[in-house]
This record gives sequence, structure tokens and C-alpha cells, in this order.
Amino acid sequence: MSEYLNETQKTCLLGLAREVITTLLNSGKSIKPATEDPVLRAERGAFVTLKVDGKLRGCIGYPLPYKPLADAVAEMAVAAATQDTRFEPLGADELPRLEIEISVLTLPQPVSDVSEIVVGKHGIIVSKGRYTGLLLPQVPLEYGWDLATYLGHGCRKAGLPENEWKKGAQIKVFEAQVFSESEAHGAKA
Repeated sequence: MSEYLNETQKTCLLGLAREVITTLLNSGKSIKPATEDPVLRAERGAFVTLKVDGKLRGCIGYPLPYKPLADAVAEMAVAAATQDTRFEPLGADELPRLEIEISVLTLPQPVSDVSEIVVGKHGIIVSKGRYTGLLLPQVPLEYGWDLATYLGHGCRKAGLPENEWKKGAQIKVFEAQVFSESEAHGAKA
């Protein structure tokens, strides 16, 4: 994995994500992150996952390094709270029960054979034609999936038949440094 974030940087990003969500839900205003940390100003891919009472409430991100990490986290935190079409927008009443998880990604790399994929280490991007689906590396661990099941779900996420990974779909892998608020506060995630 390219440059890992230290505890201070992880705490900063988690605090930033909570601040932008809280400010938006309580006042309707958006705020811009302010950090001079060169690691947080470097362009990186990142996803923000939101859970309320342990249940998924939103997950949106940038798989590629389109913007500085702090900006990407702030933008994706708001998007996960308000724009994930699988869920109703997050309500201010849910803030006390909200758990924020951030995944900072490496650049995706193509694999020549699915045997190169390590479940729990690699996130996957499955694509064929105009269809693309991404699953973070922690997802198959949460559901107890083996490699074939993981690839099948990656295909489904892309809108492709489950076995399309056997029929010429392109697969890229990436790694992620994953951290959450409960981890930062010493609790079990």
C-alpha cells in the first residue's frame, strides 16, 4: 500500500467527515476542509461508509485520485449521507447513532488471473463495456464470501450476470486502509 495514514491523520479525516455531515444536516451549509498536511492534500481515492445502528446507510467514493484526500473525504461524506440512491437521505436525528468508516485506496491494477485476488486484502472493480461495479476489500469479510461469491457480487454490482467474470469481464484490484470512529475511540467496530 502506498503511504499509510498515521493516527493523527486518520482522526483528522474522521472528524472532518463528521463535521461536514453534521453541519449540513443541522444548518444546510457546506464547509470546505482546511488542512496543510501534505499527506491529506495529496490526491487519493477514498470511500466514506455510513452506518446507523450497525446498518449500512450510505457508501460513496472516488476509486481514483481525482482530488486531494481531505477534499475527497469531505465531499464523499456528504454524498454518502444525502445522495446514495439505495437509501433515504440521513436525518439529523440519526447523528448520535452514526458510525463513519473511511477507506483510503491505492491505485487499481488489472489482474491477469483471478487467483491473484486475495479476499479481504483486495477490493475489486469489475467492468465490461459501459458496466462497472466496485466492492471494497472489507465487504467479502463482512458477509463471509469466498472468491467466487465475491466476484459474482462484483459482477452484479456492475449490472452484469453473476458469472461474467468467467466470460471476459475486466477485473482490477486495489488495497485500502480502512478506519472508523469506533476504532479511533478504542471500541470494537
